[in-house]
Amino acid sequence: MEQRSAIKFCVRNGISAAETLRMCQKAYGDGALSQARVFAWHRMFKEGRESVQDEPRAGRPSTSTDVIHVQKIRDLVLENRRLTVRDLTDLVGISEGSVKTILSDHLGLRKVKARLVPKSLNFLEKQRRVDVSETMLSDYQNRMKNIITGDETPPYSPDLASDFWLFSKLKRPLRGHRFETIEEIKEKTTSELRAIPTDDYAACFENWKKRWHSCIATGGDYFEGDDTNVDE
Repeated sequence: MEQRSAIKFCVRNGISAAETLRMCQKAYGDGALSQARVFAWHRMFKEGRESVQDEPRAGRPSTSTDVIHVQKIRDLVLENRRLTVRDLTDLVGISEGSVKTILSDHLGLRKVKARLVPKSLNFLEKQRRVDVSETMLSDYQNRMKNIITGDETPPYSPDLASDFWLFSKLKRPLRGHRFETIEEIKEKTTSELRAIPTDDYAACFENWKKRWHSCIATGGDYFEGDDTNVDE
């Protein structure tokens, strides 16, 4: 509750969500709320929420999965697909079991690569994933630019997305730094990119190619990890 009150104080004083997160991390260290939860509470207080308490839980478990809670979770997930069950439990004020039921049974979602995605893909969505993977493999060199920017990634495809390796490489050295200008961000980011060994980039793209093969081998269905055995 203390951190929620701190977030509310920041909102009242016109402090941005990003700066609020930085202040919470500085004040509470490892005990700070996650970025997703800080941003979500910041948004709710900005939209007029007053209470820092959890919403009263319904007396019967079935009411926790009513249309109101389903809509709340749907809105939160649409805003940030990286929210965890624990995050949603905290933000909506219902049990983890109810959150899981809503995600699975009401919204048809499940976790893939730490993101909430449709539980089942239809035929056209699967075929789209296969088509993109085959195109990438057949014209690999010419499509490198689009691969890096993620322009070729099909919808609902975190297992094929472009941020599975490079973004984590950048987040670690940049975490905790405060930049005054956009130019400072560009300079630091460029410096970190150039510091990554060429062999690391090569290994990354080889793993990416394996993911395209995995997508084709599974007929466009979701897959986890980079170790799917396929014949290239």
